[in-house]
Amino acid sequence: MQFFKQLIKKSPDAIFNKQLKNVLGIKPGNALLYRTALSHRSVKETADENNERLEYLGDAVLSAIVADYLFKRYPYKGEGFLTEMRSKMVNRQQLNDIALKMGLKKLTFYNKFDNSLKGSQIFGNTLEALVGAVYLDKGYPKASDWVLKQIVIPHMFVDDLELIDINLKNKLIGWANKNGKILAFELAQEKMEGSRRLFTINAVLDGEVLSFGKAYNKKDASQIAAQVAVEKLGL
Repeated sequence: MQFFKQLIKKSPDAIFNKQLKNVLGIKPGNALLYRTALSHRSVKETADENNERLEYLGDAVLSAIVADYLFKRYPYKGEGFLTEMRSKMVNRQQLNDIALKMGLKKLTFYNKFDNSLKGSQIFGNTLEALVGAVYLDKGYPKASDWVLKQIVIPHMFVDDLELIDINLKNKLIGWANKNGKILAFELAQEKMEGSRRLFTINAVLDGEVLSFGKAYNKKDASQIAAQVAVEKLGL
């Protein structure tokens, strides 16, 4: 009997579940659901096997949870402030950074030899897919508790985010104008990633590419490119 218990403990599924619990802080119910959430299309091409559908769902669930959190935290703030704060909390770069801090890179199944994925934000996308998986596995109330406990409170420092100027693109443009620089945001690439269109925007300073950003809409891609540029320039 002890022998069989040891076999079970060492099985791949048991190891995966343990790793998942260590990272997520919850015991998975439907392990296959989480495997799907962690599977990038570079290793699983079909829609029912990769995480793109769960990413779509998780994006909506995460946005709703953060919106509810902000609505209750700031009872006297207007719609504009709440929308800006939500954008700061769930932007692509922020989610990718959080995913890396949580250790999702070690759990994500993706083609490590695909150079096009280097510098991409697939781990932030994976985090959104995991939110979708937790929602389907545990239901909305538990998913909301999990998002707040594992993502919002430990990683999204709301007081600090209040002080951040979200429109970094305008900040960068203002700096360029003040210093006699020519700045432009140019569409470098537009391609289909699964069922969604992925945009790459370059921030071009005096004719040279300073930074780039990738997102599922041009506005977010431009903001990411601006954020990277601002960090490079030390502004």
